[in-house]
Amino acid sequence: MNVTAKIITVFGSSRPHDGDSQYAVARALGAALAAKGFTVCSGGYGGVMEAVSRGAKESGGRTLGITSTFFRMHANQWIDEETSVPTWQGRLFALIDRADGLIVCPGGTGTLVELAVVWEMLNKRAMPPKPFAILGDFWQPVIERVREIERGHASEWGEQDGNLIHHTQSPAEAAEFFAAHFAAP
Repeated sequence: MNVTAKIITVFGSSRPHDGDSQYAVARALGAALAAKGFTVCSGGYGGVMEAVSRGAKESGGRTLGITSTFFRMHANQWIDEETSVPTWQGRLFALIDRADGLIVCPGGTGTLVELAVVWEMLNKRAMPPKPFAILGDFWQPVIERVREIERGHASEWGEQDGNLIHHTQSPAEAAEFFAAHFAAP
C-alpha cells in the first residue's frame, strides 16, 4: 500500500524548545515518519508540534497544521498547509478526523485529553479503527492504571484485549509500526 497519502497525527507538549530532549525526539519522529512517506499532521504551533513538523520538512516530507482562532497564534514555519477552525474542540476533532494513524508524545493536560479522547473513541467504536501509538514510557503508567481498572469492568464495549494503544520506544520504531500497519493486506 502506498503510504504517501496517509496522514499521521502527532500529539504532544507545546512547551519543549529547540535544544530540549523532547524537542529532539519529536524532530526525529517527524523525520522518521517522512522517510516512510507519511504526511505529518499536528496542532501546528510550538513545542512537539513544531519539532515534528520541522523534522518532517527537513526530510522532504509534507506537513499539515490544524490551528484554532481560539488560541490567536500563528502556525509554525514548518507547516505546508494550515487549516484553522474556530474552537479548541473543533481543532481536536479535526486532528483526529484527518488522521489515518495517531501517536502521542509526552505532554501535559492538553495532551492527556487528546490521548483519552482518541482512546475512548476507538474503545467505543465512535470512529473507524486507526493505528494508535504512544512514544516512549511517559504515558505507560496512566495507560496501565486505566487498563487495570477496566479489567475488572470489561463489557462488550470495553478494551478487553488491551490492544488499542501500541507502545513504541523510538521514533524509528513508531514509523515502522505505522508502515507495517498500512503495508498489511
